[in-house]
Amino acid sequence: MKVLVVGNGGREHALAWKLLQSKVVTQVFCVPGNGGTASLEGCRNLPLNVDDFEGIARFAQVQNTGLIVVGPELPLALGITDYLRQEGLTVFGPTQAGAQIESSKAWAKTLMQAVGIPTAAAAVFTEPASAWDYVQREGVPIVIKADGLAAGKGVTVATTLETAQTAIQEAFQGKFGLAGNTLVIESCLTGEEVSVLALTDGLTIRPLVAAQDYKRIGEQDTGANTGGMGAYAPAPLVTPTLMQRIQEQILEPAIAALRDRQIDYRGVLYAGLMITPQGDPQVIEFNCRFGDPETQVILPLLEGPLEPLLLACAQQQLQQQPEIVWKPEQAACVVLAVEGYPDAYRKGQVITGIPEATDLGALVFHGGTQMKPDKLIADGGRVLGVTATGATFDQAIAHAYAAANCIHFEGKYYRRDIGHRLLQPIA
Repeated sequence: MKVLVVGNGGREHALAWKLLQSKVVTQVFCVPGNGGTASLEGCRNLPLNVDDFEGIARFAQVQNTGLIVVGPELPLALGITDYLRQEGLTVFGPTQAGAQIESSKAWAKTLMQAVGIPTAAAAVFTEPASAWDYVQREGVPIVIKADGLAAGKGVTVATTLETAQTAIQEAFQGKFGLAGNTLVIESCLTGEEVSVLALTDGLTIRPLVAAQDYKRIGEQDTGANTGGMGAYAPAPLVTPTLMQRIQEQILEPAIAALRDRQIDYRGVLYAGLMITPQGDPQVIEFNCRFGDPETQVILPLLEGPLEPLLLACAQQQLQQQPEIVWKPEQAACVVLAVEGYPDAYRKGQVITGIPEATDLGALVFHGGTQMKPDKLIADGGRVLGVTATGATFDQAIAHAYAAANCIHFEGKYYRRDIGHRLLQPIA
């Protein structure tokens, strides 16, 4: 079977890598892919944009592609699944209506409140004066979120009124484009964050192993929010008992609520959760796709092939699939970024040392890279994700850092405390 993966990040490289491990998958196409997928055996990059729905459909039809897997949230929010399905193609990824669960935080909050899914109290604002009045009444800490898609950078956890006021002003002045025209302002939850990604066909929903990621650019979780600077799985915090609660109180009610709204949701439902000090799960946000870098630590732990699960979701046959089996290992990922990210940064730096990293047994998933005829260059803020597995978290984290240290490019930056919740920070 041929599979087409839409996207060009580390998540898509990990998806292509895992799909190609199946004996059934003969070829993977990536639109547009990156330097990692360009050099992956059995994979071919296509010079199409993720919003070129017509071009993607035409290519998939000519190639008799059996499955299309949509990685990023933007094409889902633009309706790629709706378009491709109308063209008779099999797609893993929710429709435009379903993608609202990520593309509009206000819409998602309304859905959660309507069916009693545990989440922070919140209010929605479309102009700065009333937003500022609300913050002054509620006090800090408080969380200010751009309603629309902002590449993981539209959230401010304000611990001072000055920070909150600045966040409100910047959003309404266009810092996040149209995504910031509406703000969701909510009470600040405390505890530990975890990511629970679940596969669903709209009827059945099955969680994958829980992961914990590191969103802040600075060590000890300081500085600006990013798309993610590292992750590990399975998260020890999420015990089988807690996962059952998440299934019953969050995942199943969310899918039922979508069904009640006549939304046919087939893909990943990603619940970003806060586990409170009392051990209760609360939804911070929902996403409509695989996480990045969570995917880079979850898929290496999957025992069997990925393609039957994704195909079963797309064909609404997930209940017929056997239980998902996981390797008895731990995984850690360290993201290598370019100096300056998530703000302004340079591109074009030559990357070396990846063969040495893979010789140590690491998996190097490319994010912002591009393959030139004679070299690999940096082409984005988050350049590479270095993943390692081990019998213990100590081993996985140590191996990931040893491999990361083999890789070089000008301005390389990475956090040295990935896994600090599990052990002492890496020197």
